[in-house]
Amino acid sequence: MRLPIRFGVVMLALATVFGVALAARQGAAPRPAAAAPKPASQGQPATPAAAPALAPLPPLDTAGYALARPLAVTRAVYEFVARHPEVSRHVPCYCGCEADGHRNNENCFIGARDAAGNVTKWDTHGFGCAICVDVARESMQLFNSGADPASIRAAIEKKWTPQYRTKTPTPPVPAKKR
Repeated sequence: MRLPIRFGVVMLALATVFGVALAARQGAAPRPAAAAPKPASQGQPATPAAAPALAPLPPLDTAGYALARPLAVTRAVYEFVARHPEVSRHVPCYCGCEADGHRNNENCFIGARDAAGNVTKWDTHGFGCAICVDVARESMQLFNSGADPASIRAAIEKKWTPQYRTKTPTPPVPAKKR
């Protein structure tokens, strides 16, 4: 009787590990090269949002924290938010963190950026907040599917606003220049 139970537990653990690894890998899939900004050497200046993508990120030390989501998901979300402020700065958060001064979903993960936009310090709030991670993960998935920041914000607001009484005072996505 004990052997089938042990086998079932081992199989369940393996399925969970592989499922999380696959989900994190799919969620962090790189964007197609055609969507990447053109380098400054081609006659166009690099956008400020492109600068963080080129710089190495500081280490993400989760030791001692109770993570709200699996480590692979948490790391993927932190990296996405770090590398795509053009999205996360315009997506609200719904966990109540506006009471801590947060203005958007980016503030749940990024503690500081330098003048060039590179992450210099992480905010640990996102480690233990399932709402923050879930909002950022949905933003990441929408972005990886080709959605623009305005569409991402609209989708997040449509899903999350009816469920929660509060959200961060997030600035709107700037209008595209014509």
